Parts: sequence; C-alpha cells; structure tokens
Amino acid sequence: MLFNSYEFIFAFLPITFFIYFYLNHKRLTEASKGFLVFSSLFFYSWWNITYLPIILSSMLFNYIIGNSLNKNSGEGHHKFSKKTLLTFGILFNIALLGYFKYSDFFIENFNLAFNTNAELLHLALPLAISFFTFQQISYLVDSYKQETKEYDFLNYALFVTFFPQLIAGPIVHHKEMMPQFAKTRNKIKNYKNIALGLFIFSIGLFKKVVIADTFAVWATQGFDVATTLNLFEAWATSLSYTFQLYFDFSGYTDMAIGAALLFNIKLPINFNSPYKATDIQDFWRRWHITLSRFLKDYIYIPLGGNRKGEFRTYNNLMATFIIGGIWHGAGWTFVFWGFLHGLALVIHRAWSKLGFKIWTWLAWLITFNFINIAWVFFRAKEWDDAVKVLSGMVNFNMIGSIKSLLNFGGDKIDNVFTLLLFFSIFIILKLKNTNELMNNFKPNALNIILMSLSFAFAFLSFNKISEFLYFNF
Repeated sequence: MLFNSYEFIFAFLPITFFIYFYLNHKRLTEASKGFLVFSSLFFYSWWNITYLPIILSSMLFNYIIGNSLNKNSGEGHHKFSKKTLLTFGILFNIALLGYFKYSDFFIENFNLAFNTNAELLHLALPLAISFFTFQQISYLVDSYKQETKEYDFLNYALFVTFFPQLIAGPIVHHKEMMPQFAKTRNKIKNYKNIALGLFIFSIGLFKKVVIADTFAVWATQGFDVATTLNLFEAWATSLSYTFQLYFDFSGYTDMAIGAALLFNIKLPINFNSPYKATDIQDFWRRWHITLSRFLKDYIYIPLGGNRKGEFRTYNNLMATFIIGGIWHGAGWTFVFWGFLHGLALVIHRAWSKLGFKIWTWLAWLITFNFINIAWVFFRAKEWDDAVKVLSGMVNFNMIGSIKSLLNFGGDKIDNVFTLLLFFSIFIILKLKNTNELMNNFKPNALNIILMSLSFAFAFLSFNKISEFLYFNF
C-alpha cells in the first residue's frame, strides 16, 4: 500500500485513525496499541503477505536479545557475556539482510572470479528489510548501553512496525518513539496536530506525484531507453534523476511526518534542504539525517572515528561510506557511489585543515555538481548506463544538442522540462522547507488554500502512481 494511493488516503488512514482514537477514548490502551500494530502489519503485508513471517521473526529475535542485554534482566542469568550476545544479535541481523539482499550479488561475483556457473537464487527482497534491520541493530546496541527499557513485546512491535516510518524511515531510536506513545495526552485527538499533519502530508504528496514522478519520465528515458545521449539529453537525464530523487524522498519524508502527526507522534527530522549544502559534510548533515546518524554512531565511531590520527580518520570515512553505499543496493555502482562520497569527505576534511576558503556560490556549485554526478552511478543499473550519461555530459556536439531541444524524449517537452527544472530549483533554494513550515504553521486561510491546491494537483495525477525510490533499498 502506497502513501500516494486511493486505498491508503481514503480507506486505510482514516479507518486506522478513528478506530485507534476510539479505543483510546474508551481507555482501552492495550487494545489501541494492539490495533495500531495490527494495522501496521496489514499495511506492510499489502504488497506481499509472504514478507510477514520475516519481519515477525526478526522482531521476536531482536526483542529476546534486547531484553537479555538489558541490565535488569540479570547479570548472572545467561551463559554468555553481553558483548557476545550483542555480537550474535548484530551478526544475525546482518546475515538476514545479506541473505535476501546480497546473495545473488555474491554468487555473480564468485562466478566471475572463479569462472564457475553457480545458479542465482533470485530471492525477492522483503520490503523495508534494510530499514527495520538497521533500526533493530540500533535497538540492540542501545540495549547493550543500558539506554532502553522494554519488557513488553507489544510495545516493541509498535516501535518497529509503526506504519508511517516502517517502509523507508526515518530510522528511529527506541527512546525517540516509545515515550510519545506512553504520554496520556497523545492518546487524545489533537486538532492542531491533525491540521499540521494533513498540511505536511499534502505538500509531500504534491512533491512526489506532481514533481518527482514527472522528472521520472525523463530520467527513465535517458538511463533505460536511449542508447546514446548528447550534451543536452545527458544533463537533462542526470538533473531529472537528481531532482526526482530529491522530491521523491522529501515527499515520502513529509508524508511520513504528516501521517505520524495525526497520531500525535513526532518523527525525527530526516531531510533538511540538502541541496542547499555548500560542502559534502554539510550535505550529509541534511540528507537522510537518521541514516547519517546511524552510520556515524554505529560504524564510524566504533571504527575509531577521528580519535586515532588523520590517516585512520580518512580510512574510517571511506569504510563508513562504502558500507553506506552497499546498504543502498547490491551492485558495484552503489559501492562506487559510496566510495565517491567517502573520497569527497576525505578531500573536504584535508581541504579544511589547510584553511582555504572559496566563495559561497562556488562552493555550492561544486557541491551540487558533485552530488549530481555521483547520483548517476546511484541510478545506473549497469556501468554502461553510467558511462553513457557521463560521456554525454561532456559531449559538446552543439548541433545534436540543439536538435534534441526540440525532441527530447520523443515529444516537444523542452519547455516543460525547463520550467519544471527552474520551478524545482526555486523551491529548493528559496522557499521554506518542511521543517520551517512546521515551526511556523498556523491553520489560517493561506495554509488551507496551499494544502487544498497541493492535494488537488496531486489527486489529478493519481493515474501515474509509482512506488517511492527508497522502497528499493
């Protein structure tokens, strides 16, 4: 079930909302939590019910390990040290993720390296496995540090499965979520939160359906259909994906935040105008913030962070972002994308040590173009697709480029592309982002009109419903 679907907006969301608060109104607290867990699992199972045993097994395993790691479960209670239990728990989660997500990747490379012919498994990737795996690993580590106290499986199930953040994040900590569900005042309908939630949800829906899905047409044409690209086509292709991914992920984040607010739950900020960044470090403080937090807290710092000298710091940065690339997908293009970002962070750190400064506009231009070029590898299905786009971006055949202005993608759409491109740049660089809109929100006539127009334009585009890009990761 997609956020941008009739079933979710007109059936699942309102039914879940009203029954949840009805049960709370009747002071059936456990029943309301149980219903929300059931609804979230129904939401998850909508794609394929065969995924359900996987997430349930993963939840039960991590709940048992997490309880064992908690200090109140008794120091002498188990045969193994807590460090051994933590290691076992993390390895189990990584193995589960690796089996479903990376088996064929390893088999393909094994066959290539040793000239064998082992058959691929062709396993279906369980929806959201990358997200709920990282979320539960963080829970185990936090339990090991005595930062969680959870003895109730129903509460733990709610923490893992809460539907607004289940499929594509944000990756949340136990301590960020469960106190909110426990608050008595959050069990009562809050009309300000409802208004704000609907407003933010509508903005996100517009970003996804109207902007991201329009850019997707041109990105697909350039990456997957065209055999060669000239200068204009290549830049239009790369920029289309750069803005498609931005508005797709930003739209999902907005809709997740908006849906959660209906239930009086505030999700952590996951997106903060990343294309305004003037250096690569600033970009990763703004893009997929909770993933960056996870990589920093559970990979970069345990590797040593910046505490063991510059050379070790550079190695830790590279390792962290290569792992981040692999997390996104089972392919060498994802590994290389992670390598590029790790290398950029190393260069940025070395440059900062030298104390050199450049103009802000130039720093932004360099950062944005690096991100745009790196996204080419992120999007490309094969190396050849990336080479095709990048070679076109430096192909200065102006005659072919001018011709393509009249026929990019098979239709006379250059004016539409140009208008949408500049409209998107204006939104990204000049308008307030979602976090700023939330902080200053008032349920006045202007915001009601903006919400209504956003929803109406999105509703009219429901004939081209597509999945969110981060569902694939």
